[in-house]
Amino acid sequence: MLNNEHIKGQLHTKWAAHNYYYKEITTSTNDDAKELAENGAPHGTLVVADRQDKGRGSKGRAWETPAGTNIAMSLIVRPIAPSDKISMLTLIMGLSVAEGIEQCLGDSSFDRIDGIGGGEKSGCVAQIKWPNDVVIAGKKICGILTELHMDDSNKIADVVIGVGINVNMTEFPKEISEIAGSVLSTTGVRLDRGAVVAAVMERFEENYEKYNSTFDLSLLKEQYEKRLINIGKDVRVIDTMKEYEAVALGITEGGALIIRTKDGKTQEINAGEVTVRGLYSYV
Repeated sequence: MLNNEHIKGQLHTKWAAHNYYYKEITTSTNDDAKELAENGAPHGTLVVADRQDKGRGSKGRAWETPAGTNIAMSLIVRPIAPSDKISMLTLIMGLSVAEGIEQCLGDSSFDRIDGIGGGEKSGCVAQIKWPNDVVIAGKKICGILTELHMDDSNKIADVVIGVGINVNMTEFPKEISEIAGSVLSTTGVRLDRGAVVAAVMERFEENYEKYNSTFDLSLLKEQYEKRLINIGKDVRVIDTMKEYEAVALGITEGGALIIRTKDGKTQEINAGEVTVRGLYSYV
């Protein structure tokens, strides 16, 4: 079950998810969190739903969460960082999700389902496709949508970080079946969703405090690059003006992707779509 008591009993955080709202069914946890933030909900407030019917992914894509299998949650953050540093929160959450999932996979008490997944439980199982896709065995198992809200004086009022994690789902719509997976479908391990929420919140709290001490990723860069599936790989960069291929080298302390183009020049990518050769549909 995914409910207040179950999750709170597993939390070991100072502020992340201490103020907590659970819904059996909702349209969008990001919308719920936005409303709570407008009404004064404190930094670290978390909304979790068992079922989400009209969730949003990147570029306006739908992200639905069927009941009983996955996690839809949104965290309210009230940052003190400058507005030009806020985009890094998306990368920090991606890192925290990957670390939290692996923390749970390391718990031998969770059931392994015969005949499902590859059974891999060591090394960096959960990787990151820049900037924030969490990938296991070549399948996307998590999407993150960060929304910033301003106050009347044009200062940051709050940031809502929405997270959708495919945990125990085994069947996927045909249109996304080649891309999407879940923790269960890729590893064969059925996780307790409450434990996943708690682990992700613990990792986010620690990672956020590192970021908050520098307002960059200097203290998280090594952790992030350890999981970066792009690194050393051929990538295709698609921006508004052109499409080209390069090799990914890592990230900057500001979270940009560092690439080397075919003419040997090094560039930083802050926006645009980046695909990785051998992942999803890029061959």
